[in-house]
Amino acid sequence: MKSKKNLKSKLKKIKMILLDVDGVLTDGKIIMSSDGVEYKNFHAHDGYGILKAKRAGIIVGIVSGRTSEVVNKRADKLGIDIVFQGNEDKLSVFQEIKSKYNISEEETAFIGDDEFDIPLLKSVGFSAAPANAIGTVKKAVDYVTKVDGGNGVAREVIDLILKAKSG
Repeated sequence: MKSKKNLKSKLKKIKMILLDVDGVLTDGKIIMSSDGVEYKNFHAHDGYGILKAKRAGIIVGIVSGRTSEVVNKRADKLGIDIVFQGNEDKLSVFQEIKSKYNISEEETAFIGDDEFDIPLLKSVGFSAAPANAIGTVKKAVDYVTKVDGGNGVAREVIDLILKAKSG
């Protein structure tokens, strides 16, 4: 983990938060019924954190390697600004997002938990991973959350960002 002063400086600059889904907003388990219906558990704390971030003027987006209709429904319910699914090349997706929203790397935070997240984690101004992310990811980020994926990871990071911006 980086020094607190450097961390706060990075957090103050954040104008956009991008989130992975499986392993970050969920515990990473993919539950399917026998008829192919997919279920995911989302934490209410993350939902409220996302609403708080949006109220503070921060753009919130989802960048997921998998595609799931459940994610679209959750994003719609929370008014999430950006939803990109079905592309493990998250760095190319980020280039598109940066261009569309005129946001720099330094103004972006990303939370990811697996190997294909590393290129994007290394490209943003602030990177975070859940406590139960794989080891190489935890070594690559600015901050490792106290909680595991699906248990309020986004809320923990959003609260850090909002606290840094307020004082």
